[in-house]
Amino acid sequence: MLLASTRQDWLGNKRGDILAGLVVALALIPEAIAFSIIAGVDPKVGLYASFCIAVVTAIVGGRPGMISAATGAMALLMVTLVKEHGLQYLLAATLLTGLFQLLAGYLKLGSLMRFVSRSVVTGFVNALAILIFMAQLPELTNVSWVVYAMTAAGLAIIYLFPLINKTIPSPLVCILLLTAISIGFGLDIRTVGDMGELPDTLPIFLWPEVPLSWQTLMIILPYSAGLAVVGLLESMMTATIVDDLTDTPSDKNRECKGQGIANLVAGLFGGMAGCAMIGQSVINIKSGGRGRLSTLVAGVMLLLMVVFLSDWVSQIPMAALVAVMIMVSIGTFSWQSLRNLKTHPVSTSCVMVTTVVVVVFTHNLAFGVFAGVLLAAMFFANKIAHFLLVSSELDAEGTTRCYTVKGQVFFASSQRFSEHFNFKEVLEKVVIDLSHAHFWDITAVSALDRVVIKFRREGAEVELIGMNEASATIVDRFGIHDKPEEVEKLMGGH
Repeated sequence: MLLASTRQDWLGNKRGDILAGLVVALALIPEAIAFSIIAGVDPKVGLYASFCIAVVTAIVGGRPGMISAATGAMALLMVTLVKEHGLQYLLAATLLTGLFQLLAGYLKLGSLMRFVSRSVVTGFVNALAILIFMAQLPELTNVSWVVYAMTAAGLAIIYLFPLINKTIPSPLVCILLLTAISIGFGLDIRTVGDMGELPDTLPIFLWPEVPLSWQTLMIILPYSAGLAVVGLLESMMTATIVDDLTDTPSDKNRECKGQGIANLVAGLFGGMAGCAMIGQSVINIKSGGRGRLSTLVAGVMLLLMVVFLSDWVSQIPMAALVAVMIMVSIGTFSWQSLRNLKTHPVSTSCVMVTTVVVVVFTHNLAFGVFAGVLLAAMFFANKIAHFLLVSSELDAEGTTRCYTVKGQVFFASSQRFSEHFNFKEVLEKVVIDLSHAHFWDITAVSALDRVVIKFRREGAEVELIGMNEASATIVDRFGIHDKPEEVEKLMGGH
């Protein structure tokens, strides 16, 4: 079974994976250079990182067909570290980032993705689509009409070529055709070579030249922690999106470990920290890539092209790659989510829009996801809090009232729970039936304590019945209404 699965991952789609990997490699080059520039390091740092991370995650990652490399989200977090301490400290921080991510994998933190709602994922996807499009705007401002014509031609090829031939990925045809046109007509437009100097040597093993001291650890720790969190978030979210696109499952905890190992290798070969790339992953999937072979080909071809074919690669017009990335942004954006704004609950739409706004304005994926998850949790807690019903019935003698509680009692519903009881009614006995209720936290236990103590203070005997085992455990552990000494302390405190 394992052998068959491995064979399928590597050899189940050889032609599609090789062609898609080639397209991704071509699209990775300018992005890796751009992200290196953002981080303030030499272009080869991003290119070496992209090669190492793509190759390693192809082998040990948990999501076949997903592309991981140097990314803009990670590069933004490195700027201050590089500026204040230099490249060697960045390499050390990359190693520590890898260790954190490896540890996260062993702690099975990838399973936390189940707490991210669909509306947060949709918001994340839409925000990334907007950011990908915005990243292309500098290439389309203050340029000649030739650039616009080339970009338009590129988009036409991408969308129309599949009508003629679906075997060869249209983005690859776009890049090759526009490069041939640019060289053939000697067009004076911006090319990959204008982004920065391509490396002419293979990466070599090197240990970061930093003192192995507590001070070094304190310098790199905050950056590594941030890089690890953002890297895992983007990788887990991208894995979820690729799961949906391919209708196949992935191992999120294995992906955490894979990302960690990849960053460790990148740091030891002169590369910066990276993570999964939604844009390149979408290019890979839409170009026919499905297996691990596509990611491996992307990484290997990236290195071979920049080292041995740099003269040709440097002549690729940026307009061709801009056309590919615009296609990615259009294909990534969930257009259905705009129509759903009218039909989905307001809370769901609010979570999605908040995630988009925070990510776009901060350019920080982690902030957007955290904001979305927090808002979704608040809406959920508020909704569940309303599913609480307390009814009561007085016996024939008028001396005993039975309260029946139905629903979930926790921090958001504890106040409503307390408000349903009439403490001024003169009674001999109060029975609180908890057969259909569940107490979740110490706030709920505290609310129950207050109810029981108030009734007793008014002279009524209180009996709790029907409490389930889980609720009884937390009430016995943290409740004080049956602990006279604790009640005395509480009353004395007032």
